[in-house]
Amino acid sequence: MQCVTSTAFGPTELLHRLRARTTVSAVSPVTHIERVPAREGRPAPWPTWTDPVVRDAFTAQGITAPWEHQAAAATLAREGTHVVLATGTASGKSLAYQLPALNALAEDPRATVLYLSPTKALAADQLRSLRRLGLDGIRPATFDGDTPREERDWIRQHSRFLLTNPDMLHHSLLPGHGRWGVFLRRLRYVVIDECHTYRGVFGSHVAHVLRRLRRATLRYGSSPTFILASATSGDPAGSASRLTGLPVTAVTEDGSPSGAMTFALWEPPLLPPPPSSAAFATRPSASPAPAPRPSPSPSPSSSSGNSDISEFLLEEDAPPIRRSALRETADLLTDSVVAGTRTLAFIRSRRGAEVVASLTRQSLNEAVPGLGDRVAAYRGGYLREDRRAIERALLSGELLGLASTNALELGVDLTGLDAVLICGYPGTRASLWQQAGRAGRSGQEALAVLIARDDPLDTYLVHHPEAIFGPDVEATVLDPGNPYVLAPQLCCAASEAPLTPADLELFGEPAGAIVGQLVTEGVLRKRPSGFYWTHRGRPEVDLRGTGGAPVSVVEAATGRLLGTVDHGSSHVMLHPGAVHLHQGVSYVVDDLDLEDAIALVHQEEPDWTTHARDVTNLSVVNVRSYVDAGPVGLFLGDVDVTNQVVSYQRRRLRSGEIIDTRPLDLPVRELRTVAVWFTVSPQALVAAGVEPSEFPGALHAAEHAGIGLLPLIATCDRWDIGGLSTANHADTEAPTVFVYDGHPGGAGFAERAYRTAAEWLGATREAIASCVCESGCPSCVQSPKCGNGNNPLNKPDAVKVLDVVLNNLPIPGSLPPR
Repeated sequence: MQCVTSTAFGPTELLHRLRARTTVSAVSPVTHIERVPAREGRPAPWPTWTDPVVRDAFTAQGITAPWEHQAAAATLAREGTHVVLATGTASGKSLAYQLPALNALAEDPRATVLYLSPTKALAADQLRSLRRLGLDGIRPATFDGDTPREERDWIRQHSRFLLTNPDMLHHSLLPGHGRWGVFLRRLRYVVIDECHTYRGVFGSHVAHVLRRLRRATLRYGSSPTFILASATSGDPAGSASRLTGLPVTAVTEDGSPSGAMTFALWEPPLLPPPPSSAAFATRPSASPAPAPRPSPSPSPSSSSGNSDISEFLLEEDAPPIRRSALRETADLLTDSVVAGTRTLAFIRSRRGAEVVASLTRQSLNEAVPGLGDRVAAYRGGYLREDRRAIERALLSGELLGLASTNALELGVDLTGLDAVLICGYPGTRASLWQQAGRAGRSGQEALAVLIARDDPLDTYLVHHPEAIFGPDVEATVLDPGNPYVLAPQLCCAASEAPLTPADLELFGEPAGAIVGQLVTEGVLRKRPSGFYWTHRGRPEVDLRGTGGAPVSVVEAATGRLLGTVDHGSSHVMLHPGAVHLHQGVSYVVDDLDLEDAIALVHQEEPDWTTHARDVTNLSVVNVRSYVDAGPVGLFLGDVDVTNQVVSYQRRRLRSGEIIDTRPLDLPVRELRTVAVWFTVSPQALVAAGVEPSEFPGALHAAEHAGIGLLPLIATCDRWDIGGLSTANHADTEAPTVFVYDGHPGGAGFAERAYRTAAEWLGATREAIASCVCESGCPSCVQSPKCGNGNNPLNKPDAVKVLDVVLNNLPIPGSLPPR
């Protein structure tokens, strides 16, 4: 499909045009410009073991030789070494696994290959790539939820290169392994693409799905080699080993060429506050996580969709401190399209993507009638045919601008893009570079712009570019030992075949104790030949931890399915009375049926938006580890969290004025998870100049900023975690700040915060102290997810609280925790 690049401007000229249009403030919005130089490629000869037919197929596609990293990874895999290739976007990782896989299929007409991707779009793109090679007898095919039933039997019997995802492996292939016995017996390679997206609870589930796959292949007499592809990340070998349970060798030296990139950090200008602001009722301060499910994410495919309403309201409805990042991105996208620049804008939330696309279309049509038709939105929850139509229009050049969630961070090969706009830090540096790398392919120069939201982490990063462009990249965090993950996965394994002592070794050290507990509960039955699943049906296990089936959004008058929202977000996004935006059209929710997972809506264009309010309570279950630092205590342990959405506010679109608050009757959600928390003695706070009456506001502000800065040191974003602060918690009997994982059993984020507390809280303190506001703003201590309306908050005293903590905590490594 022909791709069109029509821009007449290079990155430097385009950035100059974008900066020139800023008239709101005399201060330049660009806080830093990083010039990433072009890199020469280092080709390597085709490995001597390459089959001539396979080599000729690649040569026909214009690939005359592999790059050094491709040849190195392919040769390791050929030798039977489990390998992870961790290099940048557009570095040709596909060739590194396609070469040994296709070579094996050419040598052995009975061999098979299994390819796993986190998104359907990525698998579809790989299928197109394999078919273009034109190799006979391979018969590549995708096997996912969109595959028609009538095609599945043919694929199982004839395809030798199967492209699927962990969900289908978990729900279909492994439970029906008897029907897949021939495929598994001949399995030579398992390819795990974009493996850095398997993090948190989702990654922990996938780790056990892969162990179940290894168990099944052993049962059928094969032992495939695992090839993993990852974006640049910290400790790729260690992360890949935790994911697969196997020793993995990393290849990290990138030998591919790349064009130069201009990377700008952009902070929207300050705006004067509105003439009046609303008062909020005061109650115990808490920043709830979306319990009891994780934010998507990578999932990779849905993590960005959880903050839709809260994020939009913070930027558009709360008393503004800075110009909305959404509005700023829409204006930049408008100017880029007018300049003929093919531009992709990444937006963190589904609602935000719809808003940016709508604002851009409106501005373009005012300038040039009809030009707005060349801009669209793209996000998860769209129907399959809508997604594919947008992808084709982008590839063909019919679309010049696209506002997308991270659904396009992976997947479609977006050849020919000139610029990428990133509205808000995407949570990890790996994702940031993945998104930036979507532009400038085929050696052309590119422009990437990170537009900071009013958020402590975004503000910190645009003023500390070394945190983005420095050498360190986060390691992927996952915890296969999480009992809330391991127990249901052991049940799945037992339902597939009785569990034996050798199997328990495969699932890790905690497996034995958990199996004993499952036997006591009657879930498993012990027999001489192993542990058996006691129920008729298969265990119902959700890999992504969304808390249930996606909720279908249906137009009541016509019965038309508009899309879906993950179950965990439904209380906030689809409560009765909520405003729901879909492809630029506003709908109001009439009814939410959680049992049948359906929300009925009607089309309406109200002049107000909705903001859900909730109540959170937390109790300590046990302490795993702690540091006694005199007046300060640092703890890691298990906690019980209850959360309930109790009401929602209607607010005027333009002014943010609160119209009214309406009650809701939604069920309480319960979550047992892992938390990190610190306590400070009241005497130490008073000695630091914090009056007892200011304890709640100071602790609340420190909690918000701490949640905002935790993604700096862990592979999470603030929608993965929650928090609570109190001047005197019943379980600690002291002023306390809690930060907890928003996932049953934890996801590893709180543990990471505990191990790096000095670094994490030091960055938090600096972010608050260096902010130019007087009393606290979204750039430092206000939170878009606060259930208390960001009240009370005391910014100056939050700095004093953190000074007390940091001055008393030991230097990292000098005092072992107990």
